[in-house]
Amino acid sequence: QVQLVESGGGSVQAGGSLRLSCAVSGTSYMTNCIAWFRQAPGKEREGVGSIYTRYGGTNYADSVKGRFSISQDNAKRTVFLQMYSLEPEDTAMYYCAADSLPCLLRKEYKYWGQGTQVTVSS
Repeated sequence: QVQLVESGGGSVQAGGSLRLSCAVSGTSYMTNCIAWFRQAPGKEREGVGSIYTRYGGTNYADSVKGRFSISQDNAKRTVFLQMYSLEPEDTAMYYCAADSLPCLLRKEYKYWGQGTQVTVSS
């Protein structure tokens, strides 16, 4: 059993920064992969990036490479999504999700948080 709780969303102007948090609890092997997804109204859900929590390796969608960074605090079992140079196109509901290996974005993740809204104004 896994529980995920996102926080840190809000409103920010274009060019600004925001850090989202995902508090993780539950069975360790089912949280080897923590991924961030986002979905804007009327659009398909998009994978943002993922982290392999055993050692911290990450991968990102092309759309956010160079602007977003995923990290973790293992002691607190928390995964972060640091977002820089935000654009209006980044506006979406952001979710974290957990699953076992492999840490791919193109798969169905088993556990999901409730989401946190990010709004970027121009």
